Amino acid sequence: MFGLELTGVQLSLVAFIVLFIMLAIRIPIGVTMLAVGIVGYAAVTGWTPTLNVLKMLAFEKYSSYTFSIVPLFLLMGEFATIGGISSALFKSANSWLGHRRGGIAMAAIGGSAGFGAIAGSSLATAATMAQVALPEMRKYGYSGALSTGSL
Repeated sequence: MFGLELTGVQLSLVAFIVLFIMLAIRIPIGVTMLAVGIVGYAAVTGWTPTLNVLKMLAFEKYSSYTFSIVPLFLLMGEFATIGGISSALFKSANSWLGHRRGGIAMAAIGGSAGFGAIAGSSLATAATMAQVALPEMRKYGYSGALSTGSL
């Protein structure tokens, strides 16, 4: 392809080295992975199959069921927040666990578990409970790492 005949292992080692060099010179990780992936796929299959895959890949990924329902789950999370379901779940978990050491963090986890069981989406649960529990955790002096990690 490029004038060099590399085995699969050699090609992958060269790709990793190029990947790390591009990351070291501060090229964004998405651009780096895209460039290395495209060139690597082209080195294995040729440019025509690579271009055919590229023209279909974006549509296939964004038309999948998984990506199409994420905005609807987030909308459902907003409705639950406005309706007070998420804050009621957090208050309930806080009444059970809030008096213990680290109780607000445990209440956030418990509220997230309850809302996750209702919503069925971890993304919507994280977004919704972050709106409810994160201000409470900041108010009581929890570190940002513990707050976001528990949510």
